[in-house]
Amino acid sequence: MGSQKFLACFFLHFFLLLLVFRLSVGQGLRIGFYSTTCPNAEAIVKKSIDQVMAVAPSLAGPLLRMHFHDCFIRVNNLPHLVCGSGNVLGCDGSILLNSSTHQAEKDAIPNLSLRGYGTIDRVKSALEKECPGIVSCADVLAIVARDVVVATKGPYYEVETGRRDGRVSNLADANNLLPPFANITTLKLGFQARGLSVKDLVVLSGGHTIGTSHCSSFSNRLYDFSGKGETDTDPTLDPNYIIRLKTRCRSLSDTTTLVEMDPGSFKTFDTSYYALLPKRRGLFQSDAALLDDSETRAYVHEATTDGSSFFKDFGVSMVNMGRIGALTSSQGEIRRVCYNVNY
Repeated sequence: MGSQKFLACFFLHFFLLLLVFRLSVGQGLRIGFYSTTCPNAEAIVKKSIDQVMAVAPSLAGPLLRMHFHDCFIRVNNLPHLVCGSGNVLGCDGSILLNSSTHQAEKDAIPNLSLRGYGTIDRVKSALEKECPGIVSCADVLAIVARDVVVATKGPYYEVETGRRDGRVSNLADANNLLPPFANITTLKLGFQARGLSVKDLVVLSGGHTIGTSHCSSFSNRLYDFSGKGETDTDPTLDPNYIIRLKTRCRSLSDTTTLVEMDPGSFKTFDTSYYALLPKRRGLFQSDAALLDDSETRAYVHEATTDGSSFFKDFGVSMVNMGRIGALTSSQGEIRRVCYNVNY
């Protein structure tokens, strides 16, 4: 009887999950959602981001990553979602909420390195002056992500809007983000659980072409990789690259030093990230893992060829990601400020 209930809940949730994705795309999110209520919304965002990028271009990577971390927070066990108290969390701006007890998503270890919250507040303030109570913080994150990609010479793509803001942000939920040491099986399952494809996985990994990372996200590849001592390194990482990285990351305990994810062009959105992977110079284990699957490996090689579709594909995959768990219609709220719920 217990197994029958489990299966019934599983299939019921699976159907509902598909329905949620269809509804969020078909009835909630769309290009030009603010065309009548706040027609200058995207122009206001772009103006603010261009001003920020002119003085702080290093924020491009963190702001792109912030949208990813907001959307990828968690998908609960499927039967629990319908038959228990869980829910699907996604692109609802919950990464931006503060907690007086430091128990919000932004306080979780995977999010401690995020930067750019002040930029989001600046954009939201400009929007509130023009169109008070209209544009959600979740949409701000999605539009800002596109605009920092463009600002770093990446592709322009149309952003679907119409998200509303969530009112819940829990530290524990953010600890389920896919880690930088994930293998290809974990990565594929994680993307599948969020309604994304294997192609979305390899394409969105290309976002590592801009920005930096703290040593703590990869230093296990440099020191005591398999428990054999400090000189034990990851054999899948280029030895010469290891030497370079060790000059920056002096020990496993280094939690403050920043290293470029795409050495040589980390401020430019391009395909050099994919060129580094076959040379065994992907910074994270999750980068190297893209060579362990035939589909992702094929895309890695195709991305650096003439006529590569990466720029176009990136826009498509970002739109796909931006649909995860989106609140629409009367769900959630439109926050007046992005770091607090409305009271």
